[in-house]
Amino acid sequence: MYKIIKRRELTPSIVLMDVYAPRMAKSAQPGQFLIVRVHDKGERIPLTICDYDREKGTITIVTQVVGASSRRICHMQEGDEFVDFAGPLGRASEFIFEDKEEVKGRRYLFIAGGLGTAPVYPQVKYLHDCGAKVDVIIGAKNKDMVILEREMSEVCDNLYICTDDGSYGKKGLVTDLLKELMDSGEVYDMAVAIGPMIMMKFVTLTLKPYNVPLIVSLNTLMVDGTGMCGACRVTVGNQTKFACVDGPEFDAYQVDFEEAMRRQGMYKNIEKEADHKCKIGLGN
Repeated sequence: MYKIIKRRELTPSIVLMDVYAPRMAKSAQPGQFLIVRVHDKGERIPLTICDYDREKGTITIVTQVVGASSRRICHMQEGDEFVDFAGPLGRASEFIFEDKEEVKGRRYLFIAGGLGTAPVYPQVKYLHDCGAKVDVIIGAKNKDMVILEREMSEVCDNLYICTDDGSYGKKGLVTDLLKELMDSGEVYDMAVAIGPMIMMKFVTLTLKPYNVPLIVSLNTLMVDGTGMCGACRVTVGNQTKFACVDGPEFDAYQVDFEEAMRRQGMYKNIEKEADHKCKIGLGN
């Protein structure tokens, strides 16, 4: 069993938890994910790793209520335990394997959309510790949906926030702010975008004319998380890849986003039905 050590509500529908998992905490790296199950008959849920503390033996996860299973996770309290907490899974971010002196000399830009702020945080934190310069754009629907602002501001050089409705930061989409930065003469060696699939698609289209290398994370496609179910198949550079075992991070300019979005939409009706059963007490 894996006990919840700390629980904090970031928004009414988004919950952060520190879970005691010392073996995972020792080996976790930015960019990786894990699989959780609430009980022995529960669904396997892939979640990205938001942070880890090797000394305390904890892994931080952030979960948003979008369906039946995520609702059950968010209802868990401090002292409750997950029956399964498996990982780390997937490939770590590429810069983890690069010489730290080379990484230190670069300037990075991260574009985080909504819950994508959670997997962006450990990457920015790692680069900050390496001495690299990092700017971050966080986009959300409104002020109440902006998460991890304080934590992110402590590990990046410049933090830009935009909201769809203008209730906080700059009004507009992350792509609007991204274009402003690039047109103003800002220069970056590498960019990373993590968030909704449609956001990553348009970040890719926006950044491509500026010839900035861009990585995207396809973590939202994953279902089984081990490559066995095939649900996360995606075409990258005209080759079939699996987001869970070959990724979840890929060269954005090689990703077939239209195919990825079609695949992501296949499970929406099933999840809505499961969520309805959960609300009326008929879910497992």
